[in-house]
Amino acid sequence: MSVIVTLIRTVIIYIVVVVVYRFMGKRQIGELQPGELVLAIMLSDLATAPISSVNTPLVVGIFPVVTLMTMEILISILSQKSVKFRRLISGSPSIVIENGKINIKELTSLRFSIDDLFEQLRSNGYMTVSDVSFAILETNGQLSVVPSAQASPVTLKDLNIPSPSTLPRNIIKDGELDENNLRAIGRDINWLNKLLKSHKTNIESVFILTSDGHESFYIQKKEK
Repeated sequence: MSVIVTLIRTVIIYIVVVVVYRFMGKRQIGELQPGELVLAIMLSDLATAPISSVNTPLVVGIFPVVTLMTMEILISILSQKSVKFRRLISGSPSIVIENGKINIKELTSLRFSIDDLFEQLRSNGYMTVSDVSFAILETNGQLSVVPSAQASPVTLKDLNIPSPSTLPRNIIKDGELDENNLRAIGRDINWLNKLLKSHKTNIESVFILTSDGHESFYIQKKEK
């Protein structure tokens, strides 16, 4: 009987926590602000209390979780309305590289070592400071990098190539046609049949077909 009670309590707490995180918004762990990270840790601890102890009333776990969710919503509203409050809770971004030069004073105040800086630069695809014009340490700990003119990648605009105006969609997946995606790119079945005919195949023989409705498309046939 106690096993069934524990199972039911676990399902209830799980649903409550999922609903709470849905209200908090879509954030990855690496994108959490300091207050949100603390909240996530507290929620995980509070949620396990009524699960591990059957004698603990279920409301003892649910009430603090709902209270924390309410606090987070209020803090988010206040942060949107007040810049000072937002800076107090989340802090401010810090420029750690400015005009290709490391801001040593800022690194020291942030207790951010030179090894930490180069690790984040490498994770952004930059091997040396000379490739960076500006680097900003965001409030969530991520490093935003503005490359120097020499290291800036070539864009479609630089080559005078128009960028696609339609999001590429999966038109065929494992031999099945997605008519909604076909309409979303502004094409019809006649256009699709012509495209497939030019590749000497048909819908059932295609493993994946992705297209934006223009010149850009990717097609892979099923393996025999």
